[in-house]
Amino acid sequence: MKGFSHFMSGVAVASFGPWAIDAALNGNPLFFVLGGACGILPDTLDFKFYRFFYEHDVYITPDPKNPDPQYVADEYARAVALAVDEKRYVRVKLVSVRLGADFWQQYSVKIDNEKLEVQVKFGPVVNTGQVPVEGTENRYPTVARAKLKAKVIQTYDAGMKVDIFDGPTIGLKPMENGDLDLEFLPWHREWSHSLTVGAMLGALVGAGVWLASGWTPAWQSFVTIAACYGVHVVEDQLGHMGSNIFYPLTKLRTPGLHWMHSGDGLPNFLTVWICCLLIFWNLYRGQPAMTYHFGFLHLMMVGLVLPGLVFGALRWVINRGQKVVVAKGDDADDEWNDSKTAG
Repeated sequence: MKGFSHFMSGVAVASFGPWAIDAALNGNPLFFVLGGACGILPDTLDFKFYRFFYEHDVYITPDPKNPDPQYVADEYARAVALAVDEKRYVRVKLVSVRLGADFWQQYSVKIDNEKLEVQVKFGPVVNTGQVPVEGTENRYPTVARAKLKAKVIQTYDAGMKVDIFDGPTIGLKPMENGDLDLEFLPWHREWSHSLTVGAMLGALVGAGVWLASGWTPAWQSFVTIAACYGVHVVEDQLGHMGSNIFYPLTKLRTPGLHWMHSGDGLPNFLTVWICCLLIFWNLYRGQPAMTYHFGFLHLMMVGLVLPGLVFGALRWVINRGQKVVVAKGDDADDEWNDSKTAG
């Protein structure tokens, strides 16, 4: 899910607390603000803080004055050999190549398991908007290759393309059959995306509120934080990458359900729209004296089902006879590109 979708989900979950509605009616939106903040907190912890403290075993740092794809290929092969020989998890950092205030040298890393090699190619120079600079597309036509000691199994769709700002991290994990499992952004959804971490955060904040204001606002704060933090983890499980749901009881990500990608437009739009309807419903039923009355099913029919049918019919008419192909990304790749675009 996109960050705004997670934010709206947190606000919607917070609105189910009667105490949040009562506080809002009295001019205090604290629980709604708390819900939205906790809804986006897991990704904020990863992309804004934790990744800067993550330790790496191998740094692949191309020279900006002499971009050499063979150096990148050889260093990648060395990292693979290190994981194979020492039978341990190896963290590799692909460092970006900055050429100026607004220019970056793009390069890509591709694994060919049939030939048992890594292929590296330097692409065009791009600006911070990831737009290629004219005339630089074929500056480095050579594709560098280096032999690998084991197959590197990539189970996601994310492409290893390095360009603006910070370069990605990959993890090489030895498997029982001798191959290596490649994990993209191993620091993402490692410990932050956990229901237990959300519960512990809620308990910590609740304890502080209990000391300051008593038991009632304490348990209300705990429920709001744990639930709104948890909805982020649940939503991410609908995708591909998954989350480390019960850290520290579990150490690895639980694979997602593969129902969607985090950057897909329709699921994100529907999430935000449904959240708006739920917030509206919870605010409506919390009003003391309404002159117009309707039920939840009535709201969903008018606000979701009928507009959905109209949208589907219009889409069918517009695209009739056309084959629409939507390019799919990957959860990690979508979120990583979003974080780079946001700086």
